[in-house]
Amino acid sequence: MIGRLQGLLAAKNPPQVLIDCHGVGYEVDVPMSTFYNLPALGEAVTLLTHFVVREDAQILYGFATPGERDAFRQLIKISGVGPRTALSVLSGMGVDDLAQAITLQEVGRLKKVPGIGPKTAERLLLELKGKLGSDIGVRTGATSDAQADILQALVALGYSDKEAALALKALPAGVGVSEGIKLALKALAK
Repeated sequence: MIGRLQGLLAAKNPPQVLIDCHGVGYEVDVPMSTFYNLPALGEAVTLLTHFVVREDAQILYGFATPGERDAFRQLIKISGVGPRTALSVLSGMGVDDLAQAITLQEVGRLKKVPGIGPKTAERLLLELKGKLGSDIGVRTGATSDAQADILQALVALGYSDKEAALALKALPAGVGVSEGIKLALKALAK
């Protein structure tokens, strides 16, 4: 029903924002990734939205990019995952991180998100495989196994998921696990 809002940012109160659209204020719940990229109060803002009608409420969810909204819509299609949980997932990890976790079937990365337990994480991996994970172009087969091992090693050494993923992207194609870890550590040390 309401697909996009364009107006002035009237208030910020995480995870909710108020957008003034020609005198009408819309309360919109946004993931933290969108919240952090919002302009200052009083400035123009455009958000793509998803409108949820429940028995006891009508809620607008807003997103900065089409990818975030598409990921949200894929998440809420899964049994047991409602809009609040989907918003939590997108607040805990970016769309690219989520897609990579799905492609590499990393339950541990999903369980780090508040509100996601082992069973829900497994369900997300199963239901979203091929729908979200294929978008990021991670190579399949033996290479993705090596990349998954390298990524897990970097996270185990204390690097964040985002740092490890960036280091992984910089590696040459077909690199082995031990050589890949060495190269990634050199890149991260710079």
